[in-house]
Amino acid sequence: MKTVSYIKDLTKWQSEFSFYIPIKIRFSETDMFGHVNNVSAFIYFEEARIEFLKSVGLFQNEKSNDEGVPIVADLQCDYHKQMYFNEQMWLYVKVNHIGNTSLDIHYMALNDKNELCLTGRGRLVYIDPESGKPIQLMDSMKEKLLAKTDFQ
Repeated sequence: MKTVSYIKDLTKWQSEFSFYIPIKIRFSETDMFGHVNNVSAFIYFEEARIEFLKSVGLFQNEKSNDEGVPIVADLQCDYHKQMYFNEQMWLYVKVNHIGNTSLDIHYMALNDKNELCLTGRGRLVYIDPESGKPIQLMDSMKEKLLAKTDFQ
């Protein structure tokens, strides 16, 4: 695997993931060369991130201005292996760091041969929907996230 700045020890990093969603690659996500278009990875990251946040009770349908609104402040993807139409993959998500107003989230995609296809990371910042300014993460949010992480 090529060197990725946010992964120090690949084996340890991989072992820290527990949450994942299955993804079946659709024809519309491929390009004229037959492999997954590079923008599709970001769509997969979004889908997995939302399901992860829902699983810890942080991305519910009801709006609560007390918790703020999570926005993606930055997002990075590293491509390791090509993926093709109709392949099955598993997209893993974990919180790598919890800050005062933000979360650093990591992603890992494995194909059905357990080969690493994608890695990624991104920062979610919680903002006040009226002012657009970052707001402090509530202790209850941090507790829910810590319950789902291995980096404590």
